[in-house]
Amino acid sequence: GQGHGTGAPLMAAQEPGREAAFAQRIDPRREPGLSPEQRLHMEQVERALRRRLRGRNVLLALGIGAVTAGIYAYTFYSVSQERFLDDLEQEVEAARERARERAQSAAS
Repeated sequence: GQGHGTGAPLMAAQEPGREAAFAQRIDPRREPGLSPEQRLHMEQVERALRRRLRGRNVLLALGIGAVTAGIYAYTFYSVSQERFLDDLEQEVEAARERARERAQSAAS
């Protein structure tokens, strides 16, 4: 390492074979010293957390889907507006052409 004198990298502070505390998952059925009521309560809490997480995931998916659908709808709408404006410009040009022809025929 840098100035530690051991030569070991900084990450090797844990003993080999021992997981960090935050990485351990507790299985309520195999945990010693828990009463059946405590085990049942832990399982219920985990189930509730899983259900809440699933609900959040569903809401997130619906939100992303709604944004995506909105982008598609806006894109189709704006493309159809462009086509409408192009048609309008062609009609204006045709009207100008007719007006020029009338002006020329009136002048002669």
